[in-house]
Amino acid sequence: MPAVTVTPGGTAATSLTVRNDSDIVEAYTLEVVGDCAPWAVVEPERVSLYPGTSETVTVRLAPPRSPEVRAGDVPLAVRVLPAEHPESVTVPETTVHVEEFHELRTEILPRRRRGWLRGRYRVAVRNEGNTPTQVAFRPEQAGEELRFGFTPGTLDLAPGESAETRLRVRIGKPVWFGKPAVWPFTVHATDRAAEQDPEAGARAGTLVRPPLEAEFVQIPIFPKWLLALLAALLALLLAWFALVRPAVRSAARQAADEVVQPRPTPGGKNGQSPGTGGGSGTGREQGGSGPGVPGGTGPGGTAPGGTGPGTAGGGGGQSSTTIDVQTSGGQTKTGSYTVPAGKTFRITDIVVANFQGDEGVMTITFGDRKITTIALETFRNQDYHWVTPIEIPANATVTANVTCAKPGTPATGQQARQCHEVLNVSGALADIAR
Repeated sequence: MPAVTVTPGGTAATSLTVRNDSDIVEAYTLEVVGDCAPWAVVEPERVSLYPGTSETVTVRLAPPRSPEVRAGDVPLAVRVLPAEHPESVTVPETTVHVEEFHELRTEILPRRRRGWLRGRYRVAVRNEGNTPTQVAFRPEQAGEELRFGFTPGTLDLAPGESAETRLRVRIGKPVWFGKPAVWPFTVHATDRAAEQDPEAGARAGTLVRPPLEAEFVQIPIFPKWLLALLAALLALLLAWFALVRPAVRSAARQAADEVVQPRPTPGGKNGQSPGTGGGSGTGREQGGSGPGVPGGTGPGGTAPGGTGPGTAGGGGGQSSTTIDVQTSGGQTKTGSYTVPAGKTFRITDIVVANFQGDEGVMTITFGDRKITTIALETFRNQDYHWVTPIEIPANATVTANVTCAKPGTPATGQQARQCHEVLNVSGALADIAR
């Protein structure tokens, strides 16, 4: 049986002559054995011979184009089994030379990558040929904007083996504004053996596949929506300085002017502004000649320049008094004013001042009636007014009870050592009717 050469994916044939040297008619069964058996057949598979005769059969070979059929010399054996004398079985052999073929299956993932300056890809390669190969990669681009790098640069693959290489694409200049820039490129995967010997590659049936196509989409550093947002913020900023800020300053200035403007004293021309008590705690009635009203007394409370009402009308004129309370941090102190005997104090207005910005609680009481409790940190100046006066009988007290949690910081910029609150009470001080 002569040797034969076959190309994967093609066909080849060789012959085998069978001779009957026995003295009886014999039937022979022929079967291919060995590595070639999956892709080789004998035609015909059974022959009958008279004594002294012979017949030639054909062995057809059709190896598939697959990495499983390795290139090189493969033994071919045909087993000849006599039906009458099976002990006389013979196995003639020869050699089949399987030719090489080169084929690569490639894929790039992803096909499109987005980035500011660089993108990363994966190139997968499978050796579909029947011989070991070394795969090299060659990028290609229409311009020269992109730079390419493969890690590793080459792959050594056995038949049927798969592997990956990492591709890094980089561009030198960023896109600051505008639309994304699209940079297409291709990647060629080449078989080094076929590339070095083109004639051998052509004889081996090298399959040239199209190059891999991919894109790098370079996105701008600053997208369009960010530019629109910056423009809107700039417009709002200009509107603030041009329109809103002047209006806010004007409103604040007007509010400040209203706060510092002196409030008219109730009672008209015979009245007196709050906080103008007599210098020694006793005063003289305006327009009268009798002794003044006794000053107020109380623990911790003193009126500026005195402790009693500043002035009083002869028959029920307007009057006011100021209670000044100074309290150390963490302590409680009470300042008070006592309505003189034979008098009734009809209160219509009070003003509370927390000019240091102290923190704590202040409770105001008229006689046995609690008027209000205020958190000091919620105000600097506060006033209350009543259409119907609140009457305080003789010998009853107006008290300001202060619990100091934390002294504030006055206009000097240094924190005060004590809490300092002022209560001014205004109304009509009248004689008790007899």
